[in-house]
This record gives sequence, structure tokens and C-alpha cells, in this order.
Amino acid sequence: MNNQNLTKLSPYLWEISKTGNMRVPGRIYASEKLMKVILHDESLKQVANVAHLPGIVGYSFAMPDIHWGYGFPIGGVAATDVETGVISPGGVGYDINCGVRLIHTNLRAEEIRPKIKKIVASLFNSIPTGVGSHGAIKKLSIGDVKKVLITGAKWSVEHGYGFADDLRFIEEGGCLEGSDPDMISQRAYQRGTPQLGTLGSGNHFVEVSKIEEIFYPEAAEIFGVKQGGVVVIVHTGSRGLGYQVCDDFLKVTLRAVSKYGIEIPDRQLACAPLSSSEGKNYLAAMRSAANFAFANRQVIYALIKKSLISSLNISPSELGFKLVWDIAHNIAKIEEHTYKGKKIKVCVHRKGATRAFGPGSPDLPDEYKEIGQPVLIPGDMGTESYLCVGTEKAMRETFGSSCHGAGRVMSRRQAKKRSREIDIFSEIRKSGVFVMAEGKGTIAEEMPYAYKDVSEVVNTMHNAGMTKKVARFTPMGVIKG
Repeated sequence: MNNQNLTKLSPYLWEISKTGNMRVPGRIYASEKLMKVILHDESLKQVANVAHLPGIVGYSFAMPDIHWGYGFPIGGVAATDVETGVISPGGVGYDINCGVRLIHTNLRAEEIRPKIKKIVASLFNSIPTGVGSHGAIKKLSIGDVKKVLITGAKWSVEHGYGFADDLRFIEEGGCLEGSDPDMISQRAYQRGTPQLGTLGSGNHFVEVSKIEEIFYPEAAEIFGVKQGGVVVIVHTGSRGLGYQVCDDFLKVTLRAVSKYGIEIPDRQLACAPLSSSEGKNYLAAMRSAANFAFANRQVIYALIKKSLISSLNISPSELGFKLVWDIAHNIAKIEEHTYKGKKIKVCVHRKGATRAFGPGSPDLPDEYKEIGQPVLIPGDMGTESYLCVGTEKAMRETFGSSCHGAGRVMSRRQAKKRSREIDIFSEIRKSGVFVMAEGKGTIAEEMPYAYKDVSEVVNTMHNAGMTKKVARFTPMGVIKG
């Protein structure tokens, strides 16, 4: 992309001017420091490419954690009109409903730090990790999985993994309506059936963290977050089932591009009209995979609780295990927003971006309506994570969207290459974090130097007014695939 088309509108907002066949401009939320990093890859070109999609409304957005992805940049947001617009699997990504869950406990950091190795070992033994992992729960039949795809986290609760009240604190109650298990291929069922309740590999993790700092005491009190306390963060998604859904429908939407005469600058932006059979079928399949992910995180949540009670030899009441929030960051959803003073229905693609609804949203439980939706932004296994809340400004400017993490600055291959030069376990120990993983390769891919500064990313969105910081967490123990 020609950087001459890039204009700085404010200290934290940049615009790519509308040129050629772009239907809207591009907008990027980034500090000056982050923009220097962003310019090193082709992600801004992808922001411009997304702006070509039929029916796109407002802008093609990028969050400060933006980096190169498949079709859409990771950290990209685009809303398309439900009547004239399209849906693109590349705007959701392969790991459908990869998301984050934050859990409150009554534990105190100074009390459990001496026991962190025992805690992490127990979690690692309780939660299957790694590529193709399986065995968390009894073997499911295809019929069982179809029920998971329809009911999401509710299926997990009904089978003893958590309680009904948990569902109130999950985006969409842990279930997207309009799923259709018949849209899922046999190959997707084969991959997903053994993987419910498994963490997977890559950047997925379970982390035990200390609540290091409070920025917004009123919100922190509502969320039950107290300085010096302990939270647990879960980051995983729909596993092989979601990957296969994306793979299957990229082929379908590539044919749809030709069938409907859609002009796109990159074949990775393959899409289909939302009103078409191909678009409706993908949306139904994507919702099914998203429900699998909600159910997966709910099962893992229950496994963590059991593991902590066992390893610490305490009662459930002493543990005080309670879900704060569970949110997706690879998803496309039909939502109603106000645009230019009018209510419109759009399909909001959030790829490596998270919903950030402001105060008063009817989509929030009563406890959270006054302060807004929790926004969960994890770092990596050696740096901090953040709890924020969405704002009214985000509702006006980004269709209620924000960043989802730090964002990579190195590919996994580059990170592995650099890791050969150092003792990665020694480096992690220096930061006071105990890590267990299925293999050294996963840790090498996810070292802190492979990512942007998550604090810079979070501060960008805070200073831009899209989110408000509530609390900062630092990791004590992590399990990875």
C-alpha cells in the first residue's frame, strides 16, 4: 500500500484514503509507536482490500494489535449491510470463536505463589493440550456433537460442567441462534468429536494470574476483582471442527465470488452475499462452530475448578470460582447499530477483535449494564493481561469493537528461529512465571518478543476512548499446548 494514502487524524487514529475501487476508507487505531511496527508488514494493504467488499458500511477498521492474516488482517473489523452486503470466512478466520474467559477466585497471590508448580502440574494433567489433543470427557457420538453445535455452553452445563448461572456471563449466553449442524462436513465432525474440553496448541493457554493493579475501582468491585487476588484466564476456541468449517467454506465462497460476479482484490477475501444460500449456509455453519467453542471453554472451566480444589485441598466456597466474562474474538454476528442517526442491521466481522459494547446495552447482564461489557485482552505467557470495559464511543465509532490481544510482530517460524539462540525456559523463569507445555516448539512460537507491547495496545484503545482500563494482571503459572 502507498503510505502517502495514510493520514494521521489524531494521536491514536489514522485513515487510509478511499482510492480505486475501495467502497469506504480504512481506519486504524494505533499510537505513533505502534504504527512504526504496523508498517513493517502488509496488514495495511489488507485493510484497504477489505474496504472493497460489497455492502461494507462506514470504514474498514483495524485495531492496534493488527498484523497480517488470511484475507482480513488479524485485528480487522468490518460491518456489512445485511441486505446488500457479503459475509467472508476470511473475516472470521480459521479458529472460529477463538475467545477468552476470565474467572474470579477468592485466592490471594501471596498464598498460592509457593504452590504454583503444583497448581500448574495439576492443570496440565487435567486439561488435554497440544495438536489433536483429546480425552477430556467421555467419547461423544456424532449425535452428541450435533446437540453441542445447537446449544453451545448450555450443553456443557446440562452435563455437569458448571452451573446455569454461568450462561449469563457468556457472550450471547454461550449460544448463537441459527446454527445448523447439517452444514457441518463429515470431516469437521471427525476432527471435532474427540476435542471437546481440550485446549489445543499455538497461542492457546490457561493462565493463573495475580491482580496487579486496579484502574477503575467501581467496575473492579462489580467484577469481583481485588488487587493482590487471583484470576484464571482461558484462551481457546473451536479446535479442529472450526478450522475445518473455515476450510470447507472458503471453497464454497470462492465459487460464489464467480457465480455472483463479485470483484475482490484478493482471492483470500472470498465471500458470498448474506442473502444467498452460500452466505446463509456459512453463517449457520460458523454459528455451529462458535457454539462448539463456547461449550469447549465451559468444559475447561469446570476442569480448572476441579483441579484447583484438588491441588489446593480447599472447598468450593473457599475457592470462590466465578465466571466474570467469556467473549469471542473470531466471529461474524448480525447486530443492530446506530449509523448516521439511523438504526441499521449489519453483519459485524471481528477477526482478532472483540466486542466492546458500552453501558446500557441490552446484551449485558443486569450487574454490568451500568459500567459496560467486560473486554478481555490477554498478553502472552510472560507479560500482563488486561480487563477493560466497552464504551459508548466504541458503539458510535467501531460498531462496538476493540482489540483482542497484543498482536504478533514475528511469525511463528521467525520466533522459533530466534528461540534457538536462547534457553527459553530460563528466560521465562526470569519473569517469575512457571510454564508447562506439550512441546518446546509451542513455547518458542509464543515467547514475549514475538508480540507487540500489550500495554501499548491497551493504552491506545483506552486513550482513544474505545475502552476503559479496569485492571492489569500478571501471570504466575501457565499451561500451553
